[in-house]
Amino acid sequence: MSGRVAVVGAGLAGAKTVEGLRRRGYDGRIVLLGAEKERPYERPALSKGYLQGSDERDSVFVHPADWYAAHDVELREGTAVDAIDLRAGEVVDASGTRTGWDHLVLATGSEPRRLQVPGAGLDGVVHLRTLADSERLRALLTAGRRVVVVGGGWIGLEVAAAARAAGCEVSVVVRDPLPLARVLGPELAAMFADLHRENGVDLRSRTEVSAVVPAGEGAHVGSVELDDGTSIEADVVVVGIGAAPRVGLARSAGLHVEDGVVVDAHLRSSDPRVLAVGDIARAQHPFLGTHVRVEHWANALNQPATAAASIMGADEPYDRLPYFFTDQFDLGMEYVGHVGLHGYHEVVVRGDLSSRTLIAFWRRDGRLLAAMNVNVWGVVDDVQALIRSRTVIDSARLADPDVPLADLLPR
Repeated sequence: MSGRVAVVGAGLAGAKTVEGLRRRGYDGRIVLLGAEKERPYERPALSKGYLQGSDERDSVFVHPADWYAAHDVELREGTAVDAIDLRAGEVVDASGTRTGWDHLVLATGSEPRRLQVPGAGLDGVVHLRTLADSERLRALLTAGRRVVVVGGGWIGLEVAAAARAAGCEVSVVVRDPLPLARVLGPELAAMFADLHRENGVDLRSRTEVSAVVPAGEGAHVGSVELDDGTSIEADVVVVGIGAAPRVGLARSAGLHVEDGVVVDAHLRSSDPRVLAVGDIARAQHPFLGTHVRVEHWANALNQPATAAASIMGADEPYDRLPYFFTDQFDLGMEYVGHVGLHGYHEVVVRGDLSSRTLIAFWRRDGRLLAAMNVNVWGVVDDVQALIRSRTVIDSARLADPDVPLADLLPR
């Protein structure tokens, strides 16, 4: 199949899209445009292994440097796209150059939300999104430094763990009663709070930052003031209060945007020539029966194969269940499934919360919605099968580690 494909966004999702096209035999022109002056790389290591110094820099890149030329992919690094011209079938970059396309794939990702308080622009206040951000933060995390992490989501907690491993004094400021409470609910969020406190993290919950205060008369951060009237001394402030999908291009072009670029199960937008993948894609999910937008590595890794299939005319809807993972201190976990807006009725735990070796199951009406395995491995396939079976499972058998997960599937 020949033609022209332009991919805007040269992260993991963009790189996997062009790889998927070439793998399927697409022999037309492919242009991959990225605003960063780096070839595509993966982000999980930026708050995990690379930040902690255990992963080498080269390990984060999706492909070797010569892969793009070898596969006839025109990679334009340091090229920001300013506009999409749907009528002409072109994208316009910051230099005014127009690039034509027959299919356009948007893989623009997310951008970190900024702290909107006095002093948020001081030196020493950092966000973590890019490879350069991770390198800057890595240099700042030295023994004895006082680090305040604002936000108790996955990125914030992973940074806190990395900072403690580097010998820093660490405080985490969370507006909710517990970190991760909105993701995991109180039953499992408490486990992560205990984990961090046991590893020396000063966890401040039910409070928010009201101001970042400079050290003396300088421009560098010296402390963080909280809305409960307390203050924490700080050399480094890491802001991890979530991210927003980069949908400005799509919105300006007139595509349907609602908490992301709204796409069908084949990842086609309101203009079927334009597809969206990764963080920005709010995709119709055939199994879940609703539109879902997931800001995790697995979507950026796997959705591009569906986008490539759609461009090639294949009928291969994206129906993988949401998946993510984390590593913090001595805890490793994987989460699969989707609780959704209707919530859950109960959490069933198989294993031991106190030793953090368990599988937790979120259920509604007796049916499994999602599960998280903590320091237990090799179970994700069985868990996915249980979720997809939609079967009502006896809670006692679900909690019993002596009952193999495969035995819970309907016969």
